[in-house]
Amino acid sequence: MHIDIVADVICPWCFIGKRRLERALALRPDICATRSWRAFQLNPEMPPEGMPRERYLAAKFGSRSPAQSEARIMAAGRGEGIAFAFDKIRRTPNTLRAHRLIRLAAATGRADAVVEAMFRGYFHDGTDLGDLDALAALAASCGLDEAETRAWLAGDAAAEEVLAEDRRARRLGIHAVPCFVIESGYAISGAQEPEMFLPLFDLATAAATGGAAGA
Repeated sequence: MHIDIVADVICPWCFIGKRRLERALALRPDICATRSWRAFQLNPEMPPEGMPRERYLAAKFGSRSPAQSEARIMAAGRGEGIAFAFDKIRRTPNTLRAHRLIRLAAATGRADAVVEAMFRGYFHDGTDLGDLDALAALAASCGLDEAETRAWLAGDAAAEEVLAEDRRARRLGIHAVPCFVIESGYAISGAQEPEMFLPLFDLATAAATGGAAGA
C-alpha cells in the first residue's frame, strides 16, 4: 500500500498527523506501506530569507494572541509524544529549500528520516529550516553527505518540481495539510485519530485484492 503525504515541515498538525498515521499502521501490522512526502507550502509568499516569528504571528493573528491555538496544539502533541517548544522558534522560514531536501533524500530512501529530523529540529529545538547550514547538518544526521547536500541546496535543483507539486495539490482541492492519499484513490485530511485511517486502509486493501482476483 502506498501513501502520499501532502505536508509542510513547519506545520505542527503535520507532525502530529505523522505520528497518528504511524500508530494507525501499527494497528494493521499486516499492511506493508510505503510513503512519499508531497510538497505544500503553508506560506508560499514567504520571502526566501523567512521572517522573525514575532512578525509572522502578528501578521497571522493580528491583535489576537496565538496562545490558545498553541495550547491546543501542545495538548495534542503530548498525546503523541511530541514536546512542542514554540518559544524556541525565532524565525518562520520559507520552506522551499526544506522541500527540496526531502526530494534529495527520497532518492536514497531517506525521506522519512529527514522529515522526522526537520520536524524535531523545528518544533523541539527551534532550528531555522530555511538556513542552508542547518539543513545540511540535519541531512548529515540522517546519513547524507553534509558537504554535498550543502552544495546541492545552494543551487536551485528540484525547485521547480517542488513548486509544481504544490500547485498540483492546490488544483486537486488541497488547501490545508496534512492530507493523506492512500493508493491514489482514498484521501483523508487533517491530523485524524489513528482509528479514522483504518476504514480507508481496508477499502484500499479490498480494492487491491479484488483487482488482483479480477485480473
